[in-house]
Amino acid sequence: MAKLASANREAKTRSSVKQLRNSGQVPAVVYGYQVENTSVSVDEVEFIKVIREVGRNGVIDLDLNGETTKVMVYDYQFDSLKNQITHIDFVAINMKTEVTVDVTIEITGEAVGVNEGGIVEQPIFEVEVTATPDNIPETLVVDVSDLGIGDTLYVSDIRTTGNFTIENEDDEALVTVVPPQKEEELDDEESEESAEESAEETEEESSQE
Repeated sequence: MAKLASANREAKTRSSVKQLRNSGQVPAVVYGYQVENTSVSVDEVEFIKVIREVGRNGVIDLDLNGETTKVMVYDYQFDSLKNQITHIDFVAINMKTEVTVDVTIEITGEAVGVNEGGIVEQPIFEVEVTATPDNIPETLVVDVSDLGIGDTLYVSDIRTTGNFTIENEDDEALVTVVPPQKEEELDDEESEESAEESAEETEEESSQE
């Protein structure tokens, strides 16, 4: 299990938070099972390494006040402009208590329907899974190799005897192979779009008059 060090964070002013981030630390908060809300900071580089190791829903051994606390990442904020993690929420957990989290659907294989001109569509990219923390799968792999045009894989098709429960409904579609669009259909869609654009332009000209 991955380990991550933390330091208590007393000052919570805007300037102190900015200083933390500039020094490569990320302000964070820890709460949950047998833990009072505690403000801490963790090293950003080390946090990224840990997440890559255990996955988004993995369990982390967080060094909190000199004691090891098992936590999961509840949420974190990322500033895309600065390419920087700006805040993390850690939730302390009881390893014997089930939690419900979002698990990513990972598609593998090439559907036979694609060779016939079909297109693979994925309506959803995550499902809700309930399990004890040590039984949460990192991803759920869906093999689409046998799917032909018009075939669909549903949640019911990936229910397993594993130590977790998928909360989504059985008839929820995960992956489907749809037939290719005919040229006439594409032409009709383009004509409809052109008609809509023309109507919008006419309305704008009328309003200007």
